[in-house]
Amino acid sequence: MIDDYLHVWQTPRHDFAEPYHFGMLSPCAGRFQPKSDFLLILMNELNPAIPPMEVAPLTAYKDRSTGLIVFGILTMLLGCLVGLLVPLMLFGQMMAAKAPNAPPVNTAVILPVATMYGCLAVALIWLGIGSIKARRWARAVLLIFSWSWLVMGVFMTVVTPFFMAKVFANLPPNAKTGQPAMPPAVITGIIVFMVLFFGVFFVAVPAVWTFFYNSRHVKATCETRDPVTRWTDACPLPVLGFCLWLLLGVPWMLLMPIIGHGVMPFFGRFLTGLPGSLVCLAIAAIWGYAAWLLYHLDRRGWWLILIALVVIMVSNVMTYAHHDISEMYQLMGYPQAQIDQIQKTGLQTGNHMTWFMALATLPFLGYLVFIKKYLRKEASGSNPDIRH
Repeated sequence: MIDDYLHVWQTPRHDFAEPYHFGMLSPCAGRFQPKSDFLLILMNELNPAIPPMEVAPLTAYKDRSTGLIVFGILTMLLGCLVGLLVPLMLFGQMMAAKAPNAPPVNTAVILPVATMYGCLAVALIWLGIGSIKARRWARAVLLIFSWSWLVMGVFMTVVTPFFMAKVFANLPPNAKTGQPAMPPAVITGIIVFMVLFFGVFFVAVPAVWTFFYNSRHVKATCETRDPVTRWTDACPLPVLGFCLWLLLGVPWMLLMPIIGHGVMPFFGRFLTGLPGSLVCLAIAAIWGYAAWLLYHLDRRGWWLILIALVVIMVSNVMTYAHHDISEMYQLMGYPQAQIDQIQKTGLQTGNHMTWFMALATLPFLGYLVFIKKYLRKEASGSNPDIRH
């Protein structure tokens, strides 16, 4: 091979005058090869191997660590504001009890609500810390929370004008003057203020939270900084959100025998005492078991919750078609003055509750149909690789 290369450089000068004569004898065929073939052989045989250049990997996402810290701090502040509602609510009840002719405070209702606000405050502070640390479970739960917050906010913003207009229309007139309790301009101003309030704090704010935590860059940042598989990775977020809502309903059903004397509508009548408490415990067990099955993507949980929702809807419709909700409030121990105030709104009398119970179940049934595609067809087996 070296002799062949030397042959080229020993070629007479006139050979270099013609570019097509510049070449070498092929060691295989004994023929003269053109210039291009020679250069390729020379490069392959004599030049040392050049290591490939190390190219920095392209950034597949934008780091959102700063945003996670900012939104984590804001979430913690939101939790502190929710926590302030607990003493404010208790203080308001204490002041209302001191008013003349005030009805007695129903502590069985106030304490569970105060406990709910306290637990929500702790959860938001905990989630805020998780967001600051870029934990993937915090991002998943905050996304579920913000979506739920947004959906409820949109519903409240749409319903508020009609609800408030109905309430003010049913207010009794002034006994002294015979005029309406409030001028129409004042009523309009109150309704506009309520709509703006819900539109900002229950639509715009959760929309910002949802937009941020739904970003693929935020998701990639959390997965990079927190590579450990978390409990939120076991199932898709739509299914996980439904499971969490079912689990939140379990303690409420367990508290119903205490705060509501076990009063439950049951196919045309109200159950009280031990029978109603057993129904509450049965519903709590169904909710918890269905949530566990759905979390494992088991379709038996889907069918269980579907049948339970349909049965409860039929039971409620049959009950409120023959009974007024004021009867339930009386059985639950509400003061008569408070029941009278509820009846004055005109929203929970007649067949209003029948339609409300029937229509309120439809969104849950629709969501069940939506999440069915995420569930496994078989009843057992390992979970598939789920990405959300």
